[in-house]
Amino acid sequence: MAFTFAYRLGGGSPTVAEFFVKDTETLTVGDLVNVESGEVDLGATNDTDFAGVLVGVAPGHLARMTNPGVISGVDSTTKVRVIIDRDAVYSVADSTARAAGATLDIAGATGAMTIATSSSVDVVCVETSTAAEPTLVMIADGEHYLDA
Repeated sequence: MAFTFAYRLGGGSPTVAEFFVKDTETLTVGDLVNVESGEVDLGATNDTDFAGVLVGVAPGHLARMTNPGVISGVDSTTKVRVIIDRDAVYSVADSTARAAGATLDIAGATGAMTIATSSSVDVVCVETSTAAEPTLVMIADGEHYLDA
């Protein structure tokens, strides 16, 4: 898994919402997804309406799972579950030391999402980490779909 829920800045459990998949595409639990026209698709650097991290398929859509954690999404038919908290912090494997406050981009395909040096400012590093530690990030200000 690429991104995993770590905690909320305000405390408490993550809020999970259900969305239809916007395109017929493969998504993987742990992918960062983006909201477009009320539906979600795989997040990409420079998107401006990130919802959060995909946590699975909605009840009744289990037949859409191909391999554990891999979802074969069908346009406007498959419903998935996504963490949507504006203050959610996610852990991501990263072999680079990062400073708190560093701005970063998301990178990689479904199932292999990670972070990279920033040009678009998709996420922000929440805590300083060494190259041996996972990096803790949250969606950057103005980049979350609830920021509108």
